[in-house]
Amino acid sequence: MQRKRTIYMTLLLLAAAVIPGKAQQNVQFSQYVFNGLSVNPAYAGYKESWYMNAIYRHQWAGFPGAPRTGGVSIDGLTNARDNKVGVGLQIMSDRLGPQEALSLYGSYAYRIPLDDEDTRRLCIGIGAGVTQYAIDGAALQYIDDNDEAIPTGKASNWIPDARFGIYYYTSKFYAGISVMDLFALYTDATRYSWKGNNYATIRKTQHVYFTAGTMLKLSDVLQLKPSIMVKEDFKGPTSVDLNAFLLIGERIWIGGSYRTNARIWTKENLANDLRAINAASIMAEFYASERLRVGYAYDLNVNKLAGYQGGSHEISLGFLFPSKKYSTANPRYF
Repeated sequence: MQRKRTIYMTLLLLAAAVIPGKAQQNVQFSQYVFNGLSVNPAYAGYKESWYMNAIYRHQWAGFPGAPRTGGVSIDGLTNARDNKVGVGLQIMSDRLGPQEALSLYGSYAYRIPLDDEDTRRLCIGIGAGVTQYAIDGAALQYIDDNDEAIPTGKASNWIPDARFGIYYYTSKFYAGISVMDLFALYTDATRYSWKGNNYATIRKTQHVYFTAGTMLKLSDVLQLKPSIMVKEDFKGPTSVDLNAFLLIGERIWIGGSYRTNARIWTKENLANDLRAINAASIMAEFYASERLRVGYAYDLNVNKLAGYQGGSHEISLGFLFPSKKYSTANPRYF
């Protein structure tokens, strides 16, 4: 009983560390604004050329057991003739202390044209995949080296899941809404067994994302892209991201993001004196060529956690495989 209690307390401390810092559980990259597939399956095929994105995030540098997340995604069109079907594939690895999650998701988007000029489309997307949740006993620190209740390797569990989204865009505006972890209320990836002992970790829940943004021309060489994302799980505080990016000469994006908790409506399980958890990001994206994009983001918590870690670092690479219909005269800004 004592051994189980020790493991539960270790995982509880990890949960307390991660949830306030990001308001909710789902992995969220700062550079999601350059790869909408990470938050909405209906985004698949938006660029109308095959596009590959790789990203790595080291959160809370210098903090013991800090999250480290990496992922690769690719999406494009199955038929360039009418551009109505987009597909995508995502692989992601996320590690927090002794907890690990390795996921594989496929996405399908049906893209409905809304005008003859093909400047507006309404996209409906679904995603399905599987995640391996695991606890690595070698990552735990404990007093008794011979404690048989602690796994010497990994104890894991495979869980299927699904996603759904709607995405609308024009050449100057976009808006989308999606639901992630659709099966989270009906499946439980938190329980493991090892030699007759049971373990429990953070249980995920459904998340709803709302995103919107626009493109404003300031001059012949400057354009401004403000955007917003609202992330809601109907249990914890609502997370709101406010973003603004300046595009210089079609080659360099410079901007930032401010993330905060918002009390949009009353939630019975939340304390009235709960403080907002804020974070700020600065980002730069550089197009080394028409095909290759290189990005970097630095995040800093604007709260008491700031003094205990060195911020979060995130790097990304994007590569476009232009189709025969590809033209720099009609760039994809979202």
